[in-house]
Amino acid sequence: MTDESPRTELEAAAGRGPTPPERAGGAAPAAGAAASGVVPGQAAAERGALAAEAPIGPVPRVALVASALLPGAGHLLIGAWGRGVPLLFAWGVQLAVAFLARGRILAVRANGSLDDYVAVAALALGLGVVWALALRDLVVAPRRALRRPGDSQWRIAARHFRRNRVALAGLAVIVVLYFVAVLAPLIAPYDPIAQQDIVRTAYLPPSSEHWLGTDRFGRDVLSRMIYGARVSLSIGFIATAISVTVGTLIGAVAGYLGGRVDAALMRFTDMVLSFPRLILLILVVALFEPSLTVIIAVLGLTQWPGTTRIVRGEVLSLREREFIQAARVLGMSGPRIILRHLVPNVLAPVIVTATLGIGNTIVLEAGLSFLGLGLPPPTPTWGSMVNEGRENLLGAWWVSTFPGLAIVFTVLAFNLVGDGLRDALDPRLRR
Repeated sequence: MTDESPRTELEAAAGRGPTPPERAGGAAPAAGAAASGVVPGQAAAERGALAAEAPIGPVPRVALVASALLPGAGHLLIGAWGRGVPLLFAWGVQLAVAFLARGRILAVRANGSLDDYVAVAALALGLGVVWALALRDLVVAPRRALRRPGDSQWRIAARHFRRNRVALAGLAVIVVLYFVAVLAPLIAPYDPIAQQDIVRTAYLPPSSEHWLGTDRFGRDVLSRMIYGARVSLSIGFIATAISVTVGTLIGAVAGYLGGRVDAALMRFTDMVLSFPRLILLILVVALFEPSLTVIIAVLGLTQWPGTTRIVRGEVLSLREREFIQAARVLGMSGPRIILRHLVPNVLAPVIVTATLGIGNTIVLEAGLSFLGLGLPPPTPTWGSMVNEGRENLLGAWWVSTFPGLAIVFTVLAFNLVGDGLRDALDPRLRR
């Protein structure tokens, strides 16, 4: 597919030039499509990607008023459905949560905990972000787009990522999971650790009262899954952030300095890789009392060697480039060259590695919890819930099945997003 120049695209959108078929939304003639090399499927993907961008050009005042009253409505009035529908949906879902949990929200000031305050603040922040984003797309983004001389590499990658519907579906699942995890005190129907009358409520099958059933202590499985998402997702994100930061710094220093420093750092990396990771995790967690901090530190400090190797290989190919040589001639120090010039140029593979690493970390944390080396009970985690249900897997299949499916779909979503980012950030993989 041949890409038209950014200036032509902006002028066409602003009404100062011929409108290309992708912007107009109409069907291009067969001869024109054949001459430009655009096949129908690619043209449809291009239209979908452009529809998800902020509108370019002057926006009617009625659209601004509509977005101020109902975020996303202004986008629908000007035909920007790809942008307006998600904004309107996000606004509606958050309003629905606020309405359904209005009793809990009003009771926060009287007897609310820190989790309750965080959930209410997150809900208010989410509503404000959606409202501000809707107005920004109609006021600030069009003016900035007209002043922009061309597309940046990140903007081009974002457009290619939006064409990948499977990756977008994975991203939507991740956003929903984190949204549910943050708003757990407002969404969970029951207390996740409160035990009911075991004789009456133990191992109840899914019903209208308990959507996913109960466990052997009469605790609601859905509530425990919602609160367990907070543990699994936070561990996956924070531990991966630690491993990516450590791996990027070590790989950049090793690749830039080279020589003995490179040899020493890479031999240390090889030594860490030589240990069986699961055995090392079990050993460290067994030596210390299991806690959220210990698990995050252990998972984060044992996952960095893969990132180090990737970053080192990229830096080795970049350190002899002209812009690095120019930085040396100008007298820039080594740390400045690494942080200001090398690290930003290796972010693309690092982002992909981090996305895939979150899924792997969630699986490892679930494995530790399944072995009884995770957070101590009654704190709910997906791995511990699978472990609790294996004793009565045939009679109460729902206790283990639903947390197991949550792990599968979460890891699958992160992997799909990672694959989409890899295809979008690597120019060689773009179609």
